[in-house]
Amino acid sequence: MHEEPLLIADGLTRYYGARLGCREVSFTLHPGEVLAVVGESGSGKSTLLGLLSTELEPSAGRVRYRMRDGSLRDLAELSEPERRLLLRTDWGFVRQSPEAGLRMAVSAGANVGERLMAVGWRHYGAIRHAAGDWLARVEIAADRIDDSPKTFSGGMRQRLQIARNLVTQPRLVFMDEPTGGLDVSVQARLLDLIRQLVADLGLAVVIVTHDLAVARLLSHRIMVMKEGRVIEDGLTDQVLDDPRAAYTQLLVSSVLQS
Repeated sequence: MHEEPLLIADGLTRYYGARLGCREVSFTLHPGEVLAVVGESGSGKSTLLGLLSTELEPSAGRVRYRMRDGSLRDLAELSEPERRLLLRTDWGFVRQSPEAGLRMAVSAGANVGERLMAVGWRHYGAIRHAAGDWLARVEIAADRIDDSPKTFSGGMRQRLQIARNLVTQPRLVFMDEPTGGLDVSVQARLLDLIRQLVADLGLAVVIVTHDLAVARLLSHRIMVMKEGRVIEDGLTDQVLDDPRAAYTQLLVSSVLQS
């Protein structure tokens, strides 16, 4: 890729008291690139996602992000209004539990429309029309626009959360186990939808998952974490078809045997 990196992580380290969350994680992410961070529970992958998305402060290291004007900014040096604007516009965050990423007290259409209002849209008709378009893109029927997410199935809530995040055309989306807790047939449909939208919109994505099948389907590159450290990284097919680290070999073989 010839484009300049969109995000650069340098030596990211996070301790919780004496306990290590993650240690000296460094990588670059380019526009349109999908990076999967995989590992067992407790490997540090969710801590890393929290550091990248500014929800956690690093004990050491830094994250730099290329703003729309081309400048590379250290995220720790952004003002609070700048950080909030980034979260509302340039970034999305699809959470494992859609209830954590939606406002359950407002309608499906309002969940999508709120993001547009945050970036300056004011015309009610235009907002409603855009919200309807996005519901259609995530396979939610138009006549559900005024329904509460509380009346939706788990898979529909997750699709609504995706629409809410993508409506502002972000350049970078964080995803935390986006298919976790869904049954297998719903997972498959959701993964197809995510893959299509990511490709259509040219999104850069950092996706945390313990599921190697999800990583293979969605990502270009993969980082394998164990006990807070990156123990292997590379092109997804290379790492999964010919893993070098013993731990990665174990992960891959356990999937093949299950």
